[in-house]
Amino acid sequence: MDRRFGSLVVLLTVGCLANPPHISHFALDALRPSAALDTVFLEEMTWIEVRDAVRGGKTTVLVPTGGVEQNGPYLATGKHNYILRATMEAVARRLGNALVAPIVPFVPEGNIDPPGGHMKYPGTISVTEDTFERLLNDVCASLRVSGFRNIVLLGDSEGNQQGMQAVAQRLMAQWASDRVRVHFLAEYYNYAEVEHWLEQQGIRLENENVHDDFIVTAQLLAANPATVRLQQRLIAGQLRISGMSMSPAELAEWGQKIIAFRAERTVRAIRNAIQR
Repeated sequence: MDRRFGSLVVLLTVGCLANPPHISHFALDALRPSAALDTVFLEEMTWIEVRDAVRGGKTTVLVPTGGVEQNGPYLATGKHNYILRATMEAVARRLGNALVAPIVPFVPEGNIDPPGGHMKYPGTISVTEDTFERLLNDVCASLRVSGFRNIVLLGDSEGNQQGMQAVAQRLMAQWASDRVRVHFLAEYYNYAEVEHWLEQQGIRLENENVHDDFIVTAQLLAANPATVRLQQRLIAGQLRISGMSMSPAELAEWGQKIIAFRAERTVRAIRNAIQR
């Protein structure tokens, strides 16, 4: 092959690698060509919409962590992620100056090999604590580059709490001079508070020793009825949960109330954390 032709191939190859065709070449200050979508979810927005939202004052971002794990016999394995979709929208809209990062679905669920914890059950997906914390670290670092000033870590599962707290503490210290703050919000995952509130409403729950309860099922029914196998439970006569027997409409209504209650408490905690 002619050397000049070979050199041309090399130059073209390098040029393609340096400027991959899938990378946008829009100017960073390009005008938004259309009205912004009415959403708080980062992954549903265009990059221009995110840029304009941050410039417009939405400098708080929520980083929710869920999980994919075994639950009761009627609950989808993505239980935490479905609940977070509903609660995070409620929280962000109440805050008014916040967006929601994509839910982190992969969290520590138990030892993988040999399987332990939730990993003993089919469908569970687990990561190590080190992988989880490294992932959160990179997610937070990416959001910092996008211009967010307050990054809030909160999770819907007990096993996520320690890793989020560790990441928040490290990054808070690391970015102290940049005026970027990372908050771990333990208050979001407070089901004891929800249960106490329900008792005040006359709802007293029984522990049935299954990985399912009234609080979870009600939220899921409000968010996505398919995740609780509503029709299948009705056919089997198994809609009774935590000693409570209600119609689907009543249970979904309580789910909406629980989501609103959790959102209100979470918003209050976020505002307190940011003001400190």
